[in-house]
Amino acid sequence: MYLRSVNSLEMSSLGKSLPDPLSNVEVKYTKIFINNEWHDSVSGKKFATFNPATGEKICDIEEGDKEDVEKAVKAARAAFEFGSPWRRMDASERGKLLNKLADLIERDIIALSTMETIDAGKPFFTSYMFDIPGAVKSLRYCAGWADKNQGRTVPTDGDYFTFTRHEPVGVCGQIIPWNFPIVMFAWKIAPALCCGNTVVIKPAEQTPLTALYMGSLIKEAGFPPGVVNIVPGYGPTAGAAISNHMDVDKVAFTGSTEVGKLIKQAAGKSNLKRVTLELGGKSPLIIFADADINAAVECAHHALFYHQGQCCIAASRLFVEESIYDDFVKKSVELAKKRVLGDPLKPGTQQGPQIDKEQYDRILDLIESGKKEGAKLECGGGPWGDKGFFIQPTVFSDVKDNMRIAKEEIFGPVQQIMKFKTLDEVIKRANNTTYGLAAGLFTKDVDKAIVVSSALQAGSVWINCYSALSPQAPFGGFKMSGNGREMGEYGIHEYTEVKTVTLKISQKNS
Repeated sequence: MYLRSVNSLEMSSLGKSLPDPLSNVEVKYTKIFINNEWHDSVSGKKFATFNPATGEKICDIEEGDKEDVEKAVKAARAAFEFGSPWRRMDASERGKLLNKLADLIERDIIALSTMETIDAGKPFFTSYMFDIPGAVKSLRYCAGWADKNQGRTVPTDGDYFTFTRHEPVGVCGQIIPWNFPIVMFAWKIAPALCCGNTVVIKPAEQTPLTALYMGSLIKEAGFPPGVVNIVPGYGPTAGAAISNHMDVDKVAFTGSTEVGKLIKQAAGKSNLKRVTLELGGKSPLIIFADADINAAVECAHHALFYHQGQCCIAASRLFVEESIYDDFVKKSVELAKKRVLGDPLKPGTQQGPQIDKEQYDRILDLIESGKKEGAKLECGGGPWGDKGFFIQPTVFSDVKDNMRIAKEEIFGPVQQIMKFKTLDEVIKRANNTTYGLAAGLFTKDVDKAIVVSSALQAGSVWINCYSALSPQAPFGGFKMSGNGREMGEYGIHEYTEVKTVTLKISQKNS
């Protein structure tokens, strides 16, 4: 996740101060990280990770499977045992370790940014200015919570003294996506660790490099063995093993709604482990006629095209009021045509490749469906370049709510612009989806802003901005966009159990 929208002028200004990425970044960490040591996979299998900008293999990674997850869970359980160094550690010391980890990330920011760019395909500007700093902010925010997770005294009837304790859940299995590898790594481990849990985390098979590098920093920071274990591998094997494991107390997942359903089923069939899910979205952004149209066009552009459209919160259903619709479409097309595609390591690149051929093919198929179903292709609509998985910035107008491109999560650089007439109409249409992750609106009318933001069925609503995320604010979805919240105080509480303790008081008359 990125922390706020950035307009083109800001991006140009910030880009001038960027360091150069490493010309030949060395990938040192390709093995499974368990008990602060590096391990080969039990099966001996490896898998390749590729640079999506070129299609070339970066390196081979040890492929974790059920047996490797078993080893990792045993290590995490041992680290969580009552009386272990981790459990005996002062809460404030856990905060110090998280801050130390944040320090080490800042020290190695160029290496991490370069790895994130070559493995995930996002522009170096994005990795360096937003993703790595976003991970650092998340760690520091949770570090501050480590010694503030306090219970309460409870007045009860009779001669009793009752109080609550907020205790760690236990061993937490965490499964993260490929679109924001290091940010999601931090969003998962930081709240879990600040509350005293231990972790087995599986990075996405498409983007394991920065997660494994983090293993080296976790060890260097001084976390006890077994507190964080990193098992790269595939969802149906390593991910399923985590979800079904009888000794995993909680699973947290960010990814598709389809996989989220499987994880919830696995939790129910195993030990009823606690589950938090941050899933898909088809988020509406509503532009009212009284809005600053230039600001709205700019924000809507970045809210969709950021990271090649590969964001769960992407503003992928753009509703524009009828009286300004034609002008809005014209300005949006002009901006999309100016978007700079190319090598994500080079300065000035705004759009890199899609993550892999599977996503690339799916996006192109959805674009073709938009053409066939009658949407008007304003620009783009096809591949770009002669290597890698690049797709032209694409804008459709005259989009109808029943079209595939208006209903399905595209996860690509495809902007759909729809027309509306009335307030009641657009609220109904915006909510007419199985998703409910995010939403936005642009208006100068405060009353309208309050009414619409209250009516929209979404976990986050942005007014006259979009994607304004911060570690302090809870994030999560309504409906089929997930369960629970990440970050903020609400996200911290997802990693605690509330224990009630009652003491019988003996009162003797003097």
